[in-house]
Amino acid sequence: MALDYDLFIIGGGINGCGIARDAAGRGLRVGLAEKDDLAQATSSASTKLFHGGLRYLEYFEFRLVREALIERETLLRAMPHISWPMRFVLPYHEDMRFENSTPTSRLLSAVMPWMKGRRPAWLIRLGLFMYDNLGGRKILPGTRTIDLTQGAEGAPLKDKFTKAYEYSDCWVEDSRLVALNARDAEARGAQIDTRTRVVAADRVDDHWQITLEDADTGASRTVTARMLVNTGGPWVKQIIENVARVNTPESIRLVRGSHIVTRRLYDHEKCYFFQGTDGRIIFAIPYETDYTLIGTTDAEHTDPSARPVCTDAERDYLIDFANGYFKHTLTAEDVVWTYSGVRPLYDDGATSATAATRDYVLKVNEAGGAPMLNVFGGKITTYRRLAESALRKIEPFFPDLPDAWTAGVPLPGGDFPVDGVRNLIDALKQRAPFLDDRWAKRLVRAYGTEAADIVGSARSPADLGRDFGATLTEAEVRHLMRHEYARRAEDVVWRRSKLGLRMSADEIAALDAWMQDASQAAAAE
Repeated sequence: MALDYDLFIIGGGINGCGIARDAAGRGLRVGLAEKDDLAQATSSASTKLFHGGLRYLEYFEFRLVREALIERETLLRAMPHISWPMRFVLPYHEDMRFENSTPTSRLLSAVMPWMKGRRPAWLIRLGLFMYDNLGGRKILPGTRTIDLTQGAEGAPLKDKFTKAYEYSDCWVEDSRLVALNARDAEARGAQIDTRTRVVAADRVDDHWQITLEDADTGASRTVTARMLVNTGGPWVKQIIENVARVNTPESIRLVRGSHIVTRRLYDHEKCYFFQGTDGRIIFAIPYETDYTLIGTTDAEHTDPSARPVCTDAERDYLIDFANGYFKHTLTAEDVVWTYSGVRPLYDDGATSATAATRDYVLKVNEAGGAPMLNVFGGKITTYRRLAESALRKIEPFFPDLPDAWTAGVPLPGGDFPVDGVRNLIDALKQRAPFLDDRWAKRLVRAYGTEAADIVGSARSPADLGRDFGATLTEAEVRHLMRHEYARRAEDVVWRRSKLGLRMSADEIAALDAWMQDASQAAAAE
């Protein structure tokens, strides 16, 4: 019997799309179904960082941190349009405390009980030394100590903060990362179906029979595959038990992370790493030019079907946390937007959401016939390594599988040097002189070398078609619909971009109506 696919992947977040890209590039026939839009859940609700996870050192998660630190620069080279280096300022004050359940906290309390849970400066500097050196850093600059009484970094902070450490990590446009992985997977032969629900997956002898349902029309169809890959994120266990109807002892812990966005709180382009008196940490990050992103929380979330929202309590927690550092007192009125996502962490029995491991766990189930790979946990920084690990798990079922290949291979639009963004912006402005620097930068940061394809031969904004507001034009929307699976306005303004921050409800509604009309017209051709 000829099967439709070698691998069929359930879930269009970063893990699913990363595995699809890797597997398709090794010659496997790959299908992927996502019940909503790509990156609609966890993968578009991160803190937007490729980072090693400085605080994970307190949990002795050295392998995870080292892998993530190495990946930062590997990924930076492959996607310099949607990822770039950032410097993080970690203000120090003697009031800083450990989260009291960490292994480091317990060890220090036993050896130095007089510290009473404080994070001493020498320990922070030791952690940053490890952070600089665990991953073989080549591109990113190392840690330095800065005087907050001098310079821009200390200006927005309260006067009690006089000293800080500055280190490197990277920004990433998380939901664009997912879309570009999916697109590259498709270019290498994968079939990507969004708004397509897997309603059943049945083992039939040595293969899977998978029933799919179109979320818009309700039409169903059946496909077959040698192996099923479950990257359902928060729904991973539901897929195991309710879709594939397989028993598993594995479990996940759902942890909600919420963020707030305010008007820009300071003038420089560096980020802040704030440590709280409760042992937790948050970031304050320059966001979308005119805003500051603050997050994240760690709250238990019991039901994956319940849409995560930033509660008033979480909003107020983040405001109070930030107010412990900033001179300007934030209030709820300063918050212009919030978002929240659910992190599906592997349940390792940790006592708190903060302490639960951020590492990933891969389990193959082949009881009863055709194999199924279930993916638990993971973090956006290590998605590519997770995909390689998944392919190693898959390899016994597909002999002669080619070697890993994705390290450093550019994603669409990323075929230019890490330090080449400015040159691309200038070239785009020369090509289309009507673009101001801000508009050109937005296009390059989203599409890299493909920004020129969107602009084409336009000599005025009118040549780009309808203006939907906030520099979003018909030419750009058509590109997103044709190449990046966008079907509704929310896909464009909240995932492929964050232009929803600058657009009115009426503008977004008009965009949605236009996209639906354009989709119907294309289907009729």
